[in-house]
Amino acid sequence: MSRIGKSPVSIPKGVEIRKEGNLIKVKGTKGELSQHIDSDITVDIQSDKVVLSRPTDHKRHRSLHGLYRALIANMVKGVSEGYKSEQELVGVGYRAVNKGQILELSLGYSHNVSFELPKEIKITTSNEKGQNPKVIMECADKQLLGMVAAKIRSLRKPEPYKGKGIKFTNEVLRRKAGKSAAKK
Repeated sequence: MSRIGKSPVSIPKGVEIRKEGNLIKVKGTKGELSQHIDSDITVDIQSDKVVLSRPTDHKRHRSLHGLYRALIANMVKGVSEGYKSEQELVGVGYRAVNKGQILELSLGYSHNVSFELPKEIKITTSNEKGQNPKVIMECADKQLLGMVAAKIRSLRKPEPYKGKGIKFTNEVLRRKAGKSAAKK
């Protein structure tokens, strides 16, 4: 992780970074994010880049150096471009409908599953004929988006035989062969 920590984070136009004690605040067109930084890591904010440095080469300092550099880079990209997650519902009768910040999923259970999303996430659903229903989420916070996407996927993980369940659109599933009825 130390090689990642050594490279500076470039700041695009329209993004403002402030340091208040051990708190880094990043503000851009898509929103505002903040991250607490360990007191051992030094953050130097220059006009067009952010440089992080560590006091020693201990294993803890090396790992924190790379971690906080990656987190700051994700925050900068999130407030300038944003992150997007697309999921498909594969299965007969599977549907997704959003009502504001509540995602209502029909996943083959005896009841519909309602999932309340955080206010930072923008959600859209599409149920086009002939295609699997899709859930598309957009957010500036990569950690929050990944956590919510993983929670939605855990409601009905794709099974390995037919691939039915909730999967990411670019995800490749490992399929298993079913029972073989070969007689010898």
